[in-house]
Amino acid sequence: MLKEEEELLKKLSIADLERADAYAKDLGRGLQLVRSFPQGVTIFGSARLSQDNIYCKVAYKLGQLLAKNGHTVVTGGGPGIMEAASHGAYEIGGRTIGLNIVLMHEQFPNPYLTDCMNFEYFFARKVSLAMASKVFVFFPGGFGTMDEISEILCLMQEGKMPKMPVFLIGKNYWRSFDRIIGKMLHLGLINVDDTRIFTITNDITEVVKAANKIGHPKVSENFYDGFREAAELAHESSLKR
Repeated sequence: MLKEEEELLKKLSIADLERADAYAKDLGRGLQLVRSFPQGVTIFGSARLSQDNIYCKVAYKLGQLLAKNGHTVVTGGGPGIMEAASHGAYEIGGRTIGLNIVLMHEQFPNPYLTDCMNFEYFFARKVSLAMASKVFVFFPGGFGTMDEISEILCLMQEGKMPKMPVFLIGKNYWRSFDRIIGKMLHLGLINVDDTRIFTITNDITEVVKAANKIGHPKVSENFYDGFREAAELAHESSLKR
């Protein structure tokens, strides 16, 4: 290897280490915030919808209902669906967590957050949104929302995270998504159990009932704690049968 190539590799290695350190700091700050409140209900959805949109109105009502029942409302912290859900909870005096992401356009913290953090990296934000949640709710959204729902469903499918309740709000909107899931099942790309991970509904009280059934975990407890170890033990036990 030429000396010039060796020097270039050293510089690249240093850059990679610096990048890895930045990733770790972003994730660490997010998880530190998550550990400061009981796991709540994480609500995903488009930042581009106006507050008079029907889905934003529903998200607002859901935020209110969750706050009335003592559940922390967690969102990506931005406008649109996130603002609507935060607004509803905030008006009731509930706790609203905003895990915001720094973007070139449209994403800025909404004014209805009791706690807020800005992330640089999407993956760190997504991990924190998942760790913060005991119930997941997806309203209509674009690529970002689809990315988030795909990751959550995949992690639950593969046993990489606990199977918590997942609700897709808006039957008309999610009908096409459900058809794609049906095609996956027909082709054998997924199994029947995978189709039961999520529920498509127009009834937001289902979300509240699911959250109430789980209850209010302590700040010191998280459903992720010890989950991997328990999953590995269960897997080993199944192999011995």
